[in-house]
Amino acid sequence: MRRVVALRVALVTHGMFALGVGAMVFSLFDGLRSGLGPFHGRAALAANSLLVIQYPILHSLGLTDRGRSLLGRLAPSAFARDLSSSLYVAFASFQLLCVFALWSPTGVVVWEAHGALRALSIALYAGSWLLLGKAMHDAGLGVQMGFLGWRAVWRGEPPRYGPMPEQGLFRWCRQPVYLAFALTLWTGPRITPDRLMLAIPWTAYCVLGPLLKERRYLALYGTRFDAYRKLVPYWWPRLPARELQNWK
Repeated sequence: MRRVVALRVALVTHGMFALGVGAMVFSLFDGLRSGLGPFHGRAALAANSLLVIQYPILHSLGLTDRGRSLLGRLAPSAFARDLSSSLYVAFASFQLLCVFALWSPTGVVVWEAHGALRALSIALYAGSWLLLGKAMHDAGLGVQMGFLGWRAVWRGEPPRYGPMPEQGLFRWCRQPVYLAFALTLWTGPRITPDRLMLAIPWTAYCVLGPLLKERRYLALYGTRFDAYRKLVPYWWPRLPARELQNWK
């Protein structure tokens, strides 16, 4: 029973992760012109607005005790707590898939790069995704990709979360995952009204949303996180501080 549940959650989590992230990579590159949403005009504006706002709202809700409790209902109660990180990744990936698959595109292009500028735009877009991958690695791939929970259930042991992230990109800024995510919204060879409609509010969420995360970190890690945040900038990176190296 335990391993059957773990396997099912693994398949759903990683399948949904691949679909959600894949849809985001392709759609942002294309300027959100490939969505399957059927709406036009004001109806499209309303539908797309709902898609935009549901992600940050539900994404933040999923990190609360109430949100984890609701997600836990998707799994047998005996394993719900241990599977919470996997269920959260599966749900967040489903949200991404909904946004980019159900988007109703306007078909309008504001700007498109050509020639050498297009090559540079593509390189920056690819670089932003590589940076996001590195940030997720430094934050802990088990949590970021969702295999921490189901793997623990498969092994019959509680999930082992890593220490507070301080290494790698986290020595440059406290929120490299959110920073890299924001960069994916703004790089690429094509700018459309659709992309701007998504990028502006989601970038605002990437700047403001981590404030809630830092409140949880302060409650969890106490004085260690308080000392860390006094040495490392919140969002805009800088070279690792000499004081941080000495402190560590």
